[in-house]
Amino acid sequence: MFNKILIANRGEIACRVIKTAHRLGIRCVAVYSEADANARHVAMADEAFLLGPAPSSESYLRADKVIEIAKACGAEAIHPGYGFLSENTGFARACEDNGIAFIGPPASAIAAMGSKSAAKAIMQDAGVPLVPGYHGDDQTPAVLKQEAEKCGFPLLLKAVAGGGGKGMRVVESLSEFDEALTSACREAKNAFGNPDMLIERYLTQPRHVEIQVFCDSQGNGVYLAERDCSVQRRHQKVIEEAPAPGLSDATRKAMGEAAVLAAQAIDYVGAGTVEFLYDVDGSFFFMEMNTRLQVEHPVTEMITGQDLVQWQLLIAAGEPLPQQQHEICINGHAFEARIYAEDPDNDFLPATGRLSYLRTPTESDHVRVDTGVIEGDEVSVYYDPMIAKLIVWDDNRERALARLAKALGEYRIGGIKTNVRFLRNLALAAPFKAAELDTGFIDKHQSLLFPPAKLDTSECLLMAACFFLQSDKASCTTGKDPYSPFARQTSWRLNSSFARPMQLVQAEQRHDLSILEQECGYEISLDGARYKVNAALRDDTLDVVINGHRRTLFGYRNNNLLTLMDQGEQFSCQLHVESFGETDHHSDASLAAPMNGAVVAVLVEPGQAVSKGDTLVVMEAMKMEHSIRAPRDGIVSAVFFAEGELVADGAELVSLVVETEEAS
Repeated sequence: MFNKILIANRGEIACRVIKTAHRLGIRCVAVYSEADANARHVAMADEAFLLGPAPSSESYLRADKVIEIAKACGAEAIHPGYGFLSENTGFARACEDNGIAFIGPPASAIAAMGSKSAAKAIMQDAGVPLVPGYHGDDQTPAVLKQEAEKCGFPLLLKAVAGGGGKGMRVVESLSEFDEALTSACREAKNAFGNPDMLIERYLTQPRHVEIQVFCDSQGNGVYLAERDCSVQRRHQKVIEEAPAPGLSDATRKAMGEAAVLAAQAIDYVGAGTVEFLYDVDGSFFFMEMNTRLQVEHPVTEMITGQDLVQWQLLIAAGEPLPQQQHEICINGHAFEARIYAEDPDNDFLPATGRLSYLRTPTESDHVRVDTGVIEGDEVSVYYDPMIAKLIVWDDNRERALARLAKALGEYRIGGIKTNVRFLRNLALAAPFKAAELDTGFIDKHQSLLFPPAKLDTSECLLMAACFFLQSDKASCTTGKDPYSPFARQTSWRLNSSFARPMQLVQAEQRHDLSILEQECGYEISLDGARYKVNAALRDDTLDVVINGHRRTLFGYRNNNLLTLMDQGEQFSCQLHVESFGETDHHSDASLAAPMNGAVVAVLVEPGQAVSKGDTLVVMEAMKMEHSIRAPRDGIVSAVFFAEGELVADGAELVSLVVETEEAS
């Protein structure tokens, strides 16, 4: 076994590898960018080395620098995690050439499966069914468009070197093809250095089922059941589960054996995942093979009782597989929910900012949290916005799903938008409970997954007032006599009472409250109604009784901003102070940057006439492209950013006027 390894990655997966390696007595070396100098994986490692500036191309994708550090510090092996260099043939070969063990498959296997088109050819030779489409070498736009017409619509454009939904577009008609191809190629080139595309017929109701395979250097191979990853947004997985519900033992066996044969056909070694599209009629089609550990590997660990990172380390050290096929057993059911910094109500746009407040569910044999961040960390524009993975296990799917919903209700994050509420709505949705799964699940069930807020506005305003009052009282009475009349919040005066006014702003609407402090609580007037309220605040926990109804919820206060949290729901408001200035914003929000990011393409110039729906600017954030389209017909009067420039959330990108305004 190795004495020292280097982890060529960051965030959650780097922390995950370090945890197992330390348990095995292996010293760990971390690498980091300037943006990650204080990151959790750096603190967990035994040593850490700076790679370079924040952009991945100048840090985590610097294969030469990683190899140089590994040699200098005496690391015997490199674990690439997932993403970055994990499926880079050149990097795996450089490790081999420098006498460093690559904790993954041989470079030849990565090359064979790294190109989706080449992988499909291998699977075709192995007799595994393929989705109709084109995966040829001729990448001229005219040929691709011709093949698209042959394939039929809807179709899927997919980067041959891609993964994680990057460089992927669903094209509904021939008229959309040219713009989709240009955008997908550009995104693929930026993310993987390869703009080549393959074309597949887009199945309308498929499930995404993948098989976890392992092979050792002695030629042995096994599969560790399957995972269902059907629930996706923008072709990226949201919730994964194992085993796949409703999959017969015969189908599981057929998929598993096909996956192992495919891996052995390319002399595969280590962990890999063979992904299939599983159709409603029970047929399945090969999609791709990921030559690395998957983000969702914990659900397989939970149902098999195996540590897959430990398996990787043992196999990379030349040892045989820890178990043979007949020894691998499935026990219970597991889910993984990916906690992201993103705004589900705004097309899941990535979010950036500081994790000012972070509380996670209590971990146990049933609940696990894999994360690379702690409270106070920054979610950067430079990397994937995943905050953590929440994994739960129980004896069966129904009980595991109940645990997932409960744990999501206990996950509380303040200071940044997240998808926690959306995930909980998903876990509670009746079609999801019934395992009515396909890759279009989210689009199909919008009303269930994006319901109106469940928290009552009036009750929340009362609770917010109590939170402000109680937190102010705690800060004012620290070290003082809490029973002194001067510690009360009534602007105390002799022989008279005073109702304190308070103004709270929520969703741009101002609410006036009148608060009379009494011996055993408050009397609060709001919108013409009076309420008897008792409240007690302990750290972030507010116990409140409103007209005899007792509630407990949580809150995070940042100066005059407050976010209340209850079972995945959030209510935010601001304590209005007259000295605050108010700014009117007249810019067209649709032409403002929807998040922090970089401009990768400017498709218009001042004076140009555009039509509603035309793409004006293309932005990139968290390695994904986002098109800014014209909200109406008009004339471009100004373009404020050039290609390559960084922009902040809300910055105006383009100024657009209607022709009548231009003429006047």
